Amino acid sequence: MNRKTLVLPAVISLLTPVLAACGSSDGGSGGDAIVVGTTDGFTASSDTPAPLDPAYAYDVGTWNVLRQTVQTLMTQPRGDGAPEPEAAESCRFTDTGNERYACTLREGLKFASGDPITAEDVKFSIDRARAIKADSGVFALLSTVQLVETKGDREVIFHLNGPDATFPFKLSTPVAGIVNSADYDKKKLRDGFEVDGSGPYTLKAEVKDNEVVEIAFTKNPNYKGLLKPKNEEVVLRSFADADAMGAALEKGDIDLMTRAMTPEQIDKLSDTSSDDIDLIEASGLEIRYLGFNTDAPQVKTKAVRQAMAQLIDRASLVSKVYGTQAQPLYSLVPASITGHSNAFFNKYGEPSKAKAKATLTDAGINTPVKLTLNYTTDHYGAATKPEFEQLQKQLNDSGLFDVDIKGASWDKFQPAEREGEYAVFGYGWFPDYPDAETYLSPFLDKDNFLRLPYANNEIRGTLLPEARREADRLTASDSINDIQDIVAEDVPLLPLWQGNQYVAVRDDITGGEYALNSASSLQLWELGRGISG
Repeated sequence: MNRKTLVLPAVISLLTPVLAACGSSDGGSGGDAIVVGTTDGFTASSDTPAPLDPAYAYDVGTWNVLRQTVQTLMTQPRGDGAPEPEAAESCRFTDTGNERYACTLREGLKFASGDPITAEDVKFSIDRARAIKADSGVFALLSTVQLVETKGDREVIFHLNGPDATFPFKLSTPVAGIVNSADYDKKKLRDGFEVDGSGPYTLKAEVKDNEVVEIAFTKNPNYKGLLKPKNEEVVLRSFADADAMGAALEKGDIDLMTRAMTPEQIDKLSDTSSDDIDLIEASGLEIRYLGFNTDAPQVKTKAVRQAMAQLIDRASLVSKVYGTQAQPLYSLVPASITGHSNAFFNKYGEPSKAKAKATLTDAGINTPVKLTLNYTTDHYGAATKPEFEQLQKQLNDSGLFDVDIKGASWDKFQPAEREGEYAVFGYGWFPDYPDAETYLSPFLDKDNFLRLPYANNEIRGTLLPEARREADRLTASDSINDIQDIVAEDVPLLPLWQGNQYVAVRDDITGGEYALNSASSLQLWELGRGISG
């Protein structure tokens, strides 16, 4: 089979497998463990002692571990459709106002340990995450839960404090994962790297100096749910950088690599010919943005943030750093998500030094404005530093800003941002689920995960509740568009780009086209070892 780039649309559930020539689309369950490479790191520290606790974890890397091991009532499908029952046999709203949601568990559910799962375990897990209120902010996904009720061993009823049509999606996220009270304390997080659940795999982590080297996922014989694992074991191996990960793929030490590949690696895989490796490209919902601590003196005045929004040339930034692998983004909600608008372009138009200067002058701001842009060196890939160098150059070339840039490792960067140490900082966002609300509430609602001091009463009190109320997400677009317009005016966050997603897979591995869903969630159960073609 000749190496080629396979370009997949976002809704890949509508496609038949495109790697069928490499082997059966069902894959094979025999052979050695399938080894998957990632540059995600998993570190336990005094700031993050419990990185894999479902009540704490809130980044794409840790969620990709938990999705394999901790079962949720609902799960997200391969594509962009509505969530489907997983640990649940069925779930539904039982009222017309989307305020009461009931689930019935599958019969015979067990944890990997063999302990039976009852409705009380679901209640324990949800109540635990809500009570702990970890500083990661992940508990806010359950903010519309008012009370969890059980009836018998199999029925769970969620009473919500307001209409929330997105609640089934939230029950598909790892914070709603079902855990055993025998393994998890109700009042505190579970330190370290052990995970016990009822998902398709069990987990064993190899740890060195409080950092995970690799994780072995072994098929859980007690698993009972919607998913059908096509392998017996998958090993997730962490690499210090994308170059080391790519070399391992070329040597055959790993079978598949995912985030985060460098733009250069993707270009090389797209342009060269090999009998051994396929590059799979799909539309992605990842975004990058700048965040502002609006209490910080440097950016407290809205005009400073507006001037930055007026100056930054997204098209040039994307072209020089990411090429065709990303697209300029003019709203927090990416294109292809219902409710997207180009709010920032509508407000600011093309980049303009003259308009930015007028904005600062009218507000009485002396120039150049001195700022530091902070970024993480090891979480979003090697292109992050060049990206921030381009942002620095654009702002400094205007003569209106005097910008430095400063990088920090993820385990230092995240706590510093939460403590308000940065005036301006760069983050990426992978959606909790494929809906516009997940690009808005986590940043703008009370208890937002960034701990932003920015608060807009119209957004929190009216527009977000309106957006959650509508089961028809197209109907919710009016409220969602209004939120995006307010964000473009106030600039508590400044969207930069949205990116495609890529998987590079060796030729004898089947299911690579399903290794990531549209929300960048790893689906290791889809991988099989087929016959090299």
